[in-house]
Amino acid sequence: KHWTVLLRPAQVTLGSLILGAKGEWLAFSQIPPQAFAELAHITHCLETGLKNFSAYDRINYLMLMMVDPHDHFHVIPRYAAPRRFEDQEFPDTGWPGQPNLAGAIPLPPEAQARLRDAIRLAWPQD
Repeated sequence: KHWTVLLRPAQVTLGSLILGAKGEWLAFSQIPPQAFAELAHITHCLETGLKNFSAYDRINYLMLMMVDPHDHFHVIPRYAAPRRFEDQEFPDTGWPGQPNLAGAIPLPPEAQARLRDAIRLAWPQD
């Protein structure tokens, strides 16, 4: 009800997502209690789905809000070793430090759709 999960068009690492608030909130403190309660369920599903899809070593949630001022997180699965999807390799060039956002790999729309669908298949059914 309060959150949406989107595939990040430029993949920092394989499975990079955006977790966005559906409200017009411009500060984390503006999010209502019901949305915070739902956030617990959404993060559980996110982490379970991404772990099922491509067993990450760590996960980072970055709330940057520089271009889009509305509350959202960049969800970056972290990998000690490169991952592959189809014929594309996705290294984690920042590992073990900060994620390298500038090194994100842009995907064409068709590849985005296939990656989104593959992650959806790994998503928990609850």
